[in-house]
Amino acid sequence: MMLAILLFILVSPVLFMLVYFRMAARIGSNPTGDRLKRIQALTNYRDGKLHNAVPTNMNMPFTTMLKVIWTMVKGEKGREPEKPIPVVPFDRAAWEALPEKEVAICWLGHSCVLIKLDGVTFLTDPVFGERASTFTFAGPKHFRYTDRMTVEQLPHIDVLLLSHDHYDHLCYETIVALVASGKIVRTVAALGVGAHLEKWGMPPVAITEVEWWQQVDAANVKLTFAPARHFTGRSMTNRFSTLWGSFVLEGRSKRIFFGADSGYSLAFKDLGERFGRFDLAMLECGAYSEHWPDIHMFPAETAKAAEDLNADVLLPIHWGKFALGLHPWKEPIERITRKAEDVKLPLLTPRIGRIITKLDPSSSERWWAE
Repeated sequence: MMLAILLFILVSPVLFMLVYFRMAARIGSNPTGDRLKRIQALTNYRDGKLHNAVPTNMNMPFTTMLKVIWTMVKGEKGREPEKPIPVVPFDRAAWEALPEKEVAICWLGHSCVLIKLDGVTFLTDPVFGERASTFTFAGPKHFRYTDRMTVEQLPHIDVLLLSHDHYDHLCYETIVALVASGKIVRTVAALGVGAHLEKWGMPPVAITEVEWWQQVDAANVKLTFAPARHFTGRSMTNRFSTLWGSFVLEGRSKRIFFGADSGYSLAFKDLGERFGRFDLAMLECGAYSEHWPDIHMFPAETAKAAEDLNADVLLPIHWGKFALGLHPWKEPIERITRKAEDVKLPLLTPRIGRIITKLDPSSSERWWAE
């Protein structure tokens, strides 16, 4: 009897995980059919998976992995803000009243940004769900804000941009709500991500999947999907099964770079040489660690990447919403601020939710010091 009980205790979690990853809608779906054939035809596909353009170490010793998981589970002082983050309630009417020729951005936390360029409204990697996690009951939880953004508050979105399929960039609850709302006209996503979107109810006709260096037009704006140094996967067995990358947005008068997730590489230098300069670069500066140095940039590397891009101004993203690294929650912005001052790099640090119409440091606030 005791042996049977012991076996049940050992086997039950495994069975639960197997059933959960097969049945839970939030996991999404793997690429199949023509989509899979298109992925397999990519130059960076080999040995049954996609690869980064440069060697990227993804290995972590098992003992280190356990320490990281334990730190995240038990929590650590400073990894999350003690009080709600003071944000500006999004003013939808003000956004919709912006002149067509006006360029505007509104950072909504982490990697979610509203962009208006030549009359076209873009939304990047929106995550309005409670957790950036495989599970609804565990995993990184949204920081408390003084005002919580919802899909209902969003304006009409001409183009939804999705850089890759990780949970802090592709949110099941958010996509389902966006589809139901009818706010999204078109989605441009990394190749393979369409499999998730279709499973969650997005019409295939609304989805354009892109590979590295592919260009598509969105009215007066040209989009280029560029390489990044990262990885993908939403399950235990599908890492590197879909593509990842960044977006270049070229309007008639402004050029903007949305970097999403990427470790540092010479790809930023390549982009700077290809496009000449950027009026604004939005680059990650959070969730870094010495345990995974190749897939997320340290703040000094973020500044270097902005210089490589020949960016007039840097907007740090990928922080301020989830505790995904082991560092204190505001360490990334404090470090990038110091580094930017050292190298004379113009930094744009708006309060979350504030609509910005000048792509320069004049709208910056050190709100995290509050």
